[in-house]
Amino acid sequence: MLENGGLLFSAEPPVARITLHRPATRNAQTPATWRALAALGASLDTELRVVVLAAEGPSFSAGLDRRMLGGSGIPGEPSLTDLAALEPAALDDAVAEFQAAFTWWRESPAVTVAAVAGHAVGAGFQLALACDLVVCADDAQFAMRETSLGLVPDLGGTGRLVDAVGYPRALEICATGRWVGAREAVDLGFAVTAVPVADLAAAVDDLVAALLAAPAGALRETKGLLRAAVHRGEDERLAAERAAQARRLADLARALPG
Repeated sequence: MLENGGLLFSAEPPVARITLHRPATRNAQTPATWRALAALGASLDTELRVVVLAAEGPSFSAGLDRRMLGGSGIPGEPSLTDLAALEPAALDDAVAEFQAAFTWWRESPAVTVAAVAGHAVGAGFQLALACDLVVCADDAQFAMRETSLGLVPDLGGTGRLVDAVGYPRALEICATGRWVGAREAVDLGFAVTAVPVADLAAAVDDLVAALLAAPAGALRETKGLLRAAVHRGEDERLAAERAAQARRLADLARALPG
């Protein structure tokens, strides 16, 4: 078990686990959190099949560490005021660096699973949405509070929320900053199931086992097809399916005896 940037990391291939480990702050996120997440994503073994994201304590993540909003700030890290003072190109680079912590979860060939209990606010909500699958405890509460603070969700959450729930509902959730409970999260489609808090770890383990039961190559190809389908036209989707199936048939043929 390695600890870095408020994260715990362990890997027992074909599964890796990343745990947000700042329970005293309800796992509030800082640029150090994002750098550590991005570095982990870049370093993961490409043969991993499942990556699980969980959190220590009763809340998944309270979102942005409020010290970044002003006052004394976080030592060694930029406040929002500092970011606002940057030249446009430098600000763009800084936010792009933050976003890297949120983009690799779906780009990875592994299936990524978020286990969410308690609050997932702002950056916490966006981090859960970054994963392929979300399993939540029945006490989970999601909220996108950036607009309420005069900001916008800028960590990849806008597109993923629209993909999951459609534009009107995504706008309503972001514009009002309201709480979305576990049952509604399942009904809207961005969480796959909600279970009692005590059963969350077991539910995630059951899902991981089911994912590992599928042949690795077929699962990776299927993830790639589904992830890209929303952005492709019908002809592109059909062509991608043909190409993926050709690769699968070639792999299966090579595995045949003789």
